[in-house]
Amino acid sequence: MKKIKVTQVKSVIDRPERQKRTMVALGLRKMNASVEVEATPQILGMVRKVNHLIKVVEIA
Repeated sequence: MKKIKVTQVKSVIDRPERQKRTMVALGLRKMNASVEVEATPQILGMVRKVNHLIKVVEIA
């Protein structure tokens, strides 16, 4: 399974509660925080929902 690195680049302040919970589910709690996760369909769906708040880099 390939991995992706997800970094939070925008704040979740003034965002809908659903987007805030998605960010927490991805493991992102602070600005500029990064996590490496497996690129499963579930994770990719969460990334798609909050793609305006994060930066995604594919890890080889």
